[in-house]
Amino acid sequence: MRPDFQPAVYIMTNRKDGVIYTGVTSNLIARAWQHRQKQSGFSARYRCDKLVWFELHGDMYSAIDREKQIKAGSRIALIEAENSEWRDLYPELTGSSG
Repeated sequence: MRPDFQPAVYIMTNRKDGVIYTGVTSNLIARAWQHRQKQSGFSARYRCDKLVWFELHGDMYSAIDREKQIKAGSRIALIEAENSEWRDLYPELTGSSG
């Protein structure tokens, strides 16, 4: 497996209890950075630039299945269970200050 290939499901938001974007990617750091830079239409329009939840997977099939499951359920409850303050997890993920 490539070193930059790590399937993940993630949730981005613009603020606590705000707009939520759920996605799947093979490179979470790069994808979250794209959201932060507003490089997608959705991110630019709704300012979903805070990574508030993610889950790593062993393969893309399980990540895609999990994304579908999450989209069918309560994303707010999922975030609240692991990140009740809705902290931006990107700095922790990258080991940077933002």
